[in-house]
Amino acid sequence: MNSRTLAILAATGASAIYGVNHTIAKGLMPVYIEPFGFIFLRVTGAAILFWIISFWGPKEKVATGDWTRLIACAIFGMVINMLMFFKGLSLSTPINSSVIITVSPILVLLLAAVLIKEKITLLKTAGIVIGLAGALALVLFSDPETVNAPNIPVGNMLFIVNAFSYGIYLILVKPLTSKYHPFTLMKWLFLFAVIINFPITISEFSQVEWLELPAHAIWKMGFVIVGTTFSTYLLNIYALKELSAATISAFIYLQPLIAITFAVATGADSLDMVKITAAILVFTGVYMVTRKTKPKLVSTPNP
Repeated sequence: MNSRTLAILAATGASAIYGVNHTIAKGLMPVYIEPFGFIFLRVTGAAILFWIISFWGPKEKVATGDWTRLIACAIFGMVINMLMFFKGLSLSTPINSSVIITVSPILVLLLAAVLIKEKITLLKTAGIVIGLAGALALVLFSDPETVNAPNIPVGNMLFIVNAFSYGIYLILVKPLTSKYHPFTLMKWLFLFAVIINFPITISEFSQVEWLELPAHAIWKMGFVIVGTTFSTYLLNIYALKELSAATISAFIYLQPLIAITFAVATGADSLDMVKITAAILVFTGVYMVTRKTKPKLVSTPNP
């Protein structure tokens, strides 16, 4: 199995975890923990895990010129991104969140073209359009869950901010993936995230009644820390070593499919032709975006 295939599997695994997370995290807010308090728990728990495993990684010194980029990555990838997503999820629905964030690949393509001059091929553009069509089908023709969603329009706007912020993070962190080991990057990024998030999130975190939490709330919080945060950020960093930022962001199209599949499996939704058609479009779009085109052979005239 080559490195590109492993990278694609890593990105797929991260998207699968994210897809399930839409429902799991939503079920905890605001009954057991408020969204900003959840972010403090999430980044602190992940930071501890990343610093622990970093002892088994290489001892790398971060170049002076890279600290500013690292801090910017933390702001866009672990502060704005997370705060907006969890706040939006508390106001809107899991299906809305899983679908709306599919604008991220489009934003990443535009940002990549402007910031790092990444080439946008016709194949990738077509894949983005087809995948987005599948995602939009879920919005336009599905009957979304509206229970425990006090302000869907505001929540949906926050999802768009979240997608834009995560797109910037992917662009900024890409050059660092070729210079540093994933453990090195993640331990510093999440340490900065804890520090920056602290004044914003500590108030809601302190309101959690920890001794009153039921077992199912505790394991779900653990899933968000270990799965949604620790595992997915490692998987995406690994995938970025082989795939472009635009390609990584395209895997976000899998989230609506996975989120709905999870809802069906748990009895929270039903399967129909709209979802089946949307799934086909999503998979087609992801395939087209991730497919590596072969370079054209240039024929040499006979002398």
